Amino acid sequence: MPGNGEAVTRRTETEVRSTEARGGEVRSGEQGPAFVLSRGIVMLFAVACGASVANVYFSQPLLVTMGHDLAMSPALVGSVVTLTHVGYGLGLFFLVPLGDMGDRRRLVVAQLLLLVVALGVVAAAPTAAILLAGMAATGLLAVVTQTLVAFAASLAPAAQRGRVVGLVTSGVVIGILLARTASGLMADLAGWRSVYLASAALTALLALILYRVLPHHSDAPPTPLRYGQLLRSTITLFARERLLRLRALFGLLIFAAFSTLWSSVALPLSEAPYFLSHSAIGALGLIGVVGALAATVAGRLNDRGFSRHTTGTALALLAASWLPLAFTRSSFWALAVGVILLDLAVQAVHVTNQTLIYALHPDAGSRLIGGYMVFYSVGSATGAIAATSLYSAAGWGAVCALGATFSCLGLLLWAITARRHTCRTPHIS
Repeated sequence: MPGNGEAVTRRTETEVRSTEARGGEVRSGEQGPAFVLSRGIVMLFAVACGASVANVYFSQPLLVTMGHDLAMSPALVGSVVTLTHVGYGLGLFFLVPLGDMGDRRRLVVAQLLLLVVALGVVAAAPTAAILLAGMAATGLLAVVTQTLVAFAASLAPAAQRGRVVGLVTSGVVIGILLARTASGLMADLAGWRSVYLASAALTALLALILYRVLPHHSDAPPTPLRYGQLLRSTITLFARERLLRLRALFGLLIFAAFSTLWSSVALPLSEAPYFLSHSAIGALGLIGVVGALAATVAGRLNDRGFSRHTTGTALALLAASWLPLAFTRSSFWALAVGVILLDLAVQAVHVTNQTLIYALHPDAGSRLIGGYMVFYSVGSATGAIAATSLYSAAGWGAVCALGATFSCLGLLLWAITARRHTCRTPHIS
């Protein structure tokens, strides 16, 4: 049944190829892909995803410099990050579902080329108003990341989808973690505008390569729905699929915990006893990459039918990660261990979530992933706002308690749903 995550990953090839009329919408199964998805192309997907999503985070260490250059007030400077994330959230709902309507390759290339234009506007912005417009457009178009994830999932054989999604999603997480480090270093060398010029050049190159390498169509047939119907069907899918709602809640909670750490960890590291520079704090993302890379194992476990156990183990690690993180002020090694555990856990759950929800309706893969990522955005925003406010009021210990609360809520949700699932289908491992 669609609400049963383990059963989704254990379908036989015969079941997968079948189609089922459901609620007036044809549910298409997966066909054996004619396009060979080599490891090199999977890595290209990962690089493109990481480079695209990094544009959302480049500005964070550059805000003060941007403000001075364009004579922006502190409140206006803060709106740079806000508008970028608002644009990203709008893109998840209004642009990502377009991937289900036709040629994903053409859509990806078009969005990348428009992203090049938006990055050029940011790099050349003579006034604050133009900068803000460019940042909003950058966030809107950076959702090409999720179109790429859905595209890669559609090209992967069912038995290897978890591994493919794991590798591609690793690129996303690495892009997020390294964006601040890269932008800080480049800005020190050549100014903040060089960050966006370099990103525009890289994005244009990726658009050319992807245009030449990727197939015109994936194996999931395009939907006959018109655009308005497409957007409404995203909401309908959430109303219909229990598994989608459950995995979206997991996504909200894990990214609230993720954002709780990464939006506030610079604050204690810039104070006693560390007094680290912005570049040194940004380099902390390199430690997080270790956890992100290690979590690709989650995709392979999901392919073997262990998505439920992988989720539970990862959520337990996420909750446990806040214990060493609580000792950040007294031990940098404790911080490093906590960062690795947290990023490993978040990545493992995220990969499992995307693999399972895509398998529900391969013909609606872009809508499913785009809708799921809206919850990711809500969780990220909630964690960031709550963590920074709480740090000012009650300190680092309170921030760790907040992160642990988000994590434990996720683990409790898993325990409740896993128990119900086991009672209904005790034969599933």
